[in-house]
Amino acid sequence: MSKYLSKLTIPLLAVMLGLIAGSIIMLISGYDPIAGYGVMLDGIIGEQYYIGESLRTIITYVLAGLAVAFAFRTGLFNIGVEGQLIVGWLAAVWVGVAFELPKFIHLPLAIVAGALAGALWAFIPGYLKAKFRVHEVIVSIMLNYTALYVTNYLINDILTDKKDRTERIADSASLSSPFLQSLTDYSRLHWGIVIAIICIIIMWFILEKTKMGFELKAVGFNQHASEYAGMSVNKNIILSMVISGVFAGLAGVMEGLGTFGYAAIKGGFTGMGFDGIAVALLGANTAIGVALAAILFGGLKAGALNMPLQIGIPSEIVDIIIALIIFFVAASYFIRWLAQRFNQKGVK
Repeated sequence: MSKYLSKLTIPLLAVMLGLIAGSIIMLISGYDPIAGYGVMLDGIIGEQYYIGESLRTIITYVLAGLAVAFAFRTGLFNIGVEGQLIVGWLAAVWVGVAFELPKFIHLPLAIVAGALAGALWAFIPGYLKAKFRVHEVIVSIMLNYTALYVTNYLINDILTDKKDRTERIADSASLSSPFLQSLTDYSRLHWGIVIAIICIIIMWFILEKTKMGFELKAVGFNQHASEYAGMSVNKNIILSMVISGVFAGLAGVMEGLGTFGYAAIKGGFTGMGFDGIAVALLGANTAIGVALAAILFGGLKAGALNMPLQIGIPSEIVDIIIALIIFFVAASYFIRWLAQRFNQKGVK
């Protein structure tokens, strides 16, 4: 039990320090931090609609965080989650628009299409890493831009007649839930919340309870020792990236089939894939940790929308707070030193 508590110490202290630093920034900028955080909290759980929108935001952050965390647990840095999310989004929407099928076939088919698109996009850096030892960070970053511009081209020139968005998906391919929407005052909450929970369990089960997960972690920890033990290093590198890509593709599916119901030309990145890096970092790259970190980040992002409307605090303040939380997590040595100092004072 103490081991798990010690793992929670750094993220919790990082969050506290980030919120304190955010308060100082608000004061310097002439805003009331108590009112600011009060309005933010109200924007997260103040009304049923806000709760629904917060949960909807959390869903995508969970899957993006799992994508980054899974690769990291196996010794890889998947910085291409943003691109994998984008191609997963488009693939799912294309299936949702192009086919007319019963819902029990159409919806799973669209979800699988998005997951496979993300897996295929992640396969590229995985294969190049395994075959030619090309660093996955460089390739995956480049593929983010490739995904952005290729999907924009496909939407504008192939899937539509020079329009900036596709048609809406068929109802049979939608994750939208009238039941969940009625519970949350007609927010955009959808059935993706079930998929996110299942994916949390899947990641935990793969890494902690299967031989495959043991091999993936072993290869990430020490490739030479794993190869000496008879494990296929190249196969596990590719497999790790592909599974990571599946999670990222599903994050895009949540947006395409759940939140929006269409794919549109993007002037820039969505940012959700990059935020997944922060979610995974704060969640210590564990399935449960990612879920908790996604709740925090999703809540902050959703609550931030309330701040400029009610008391005029710019929502960018929340981005600064998130950045500070990440900074304090990264400065783990400093956090540990603070924790030791507090413990020593408590003993005295």
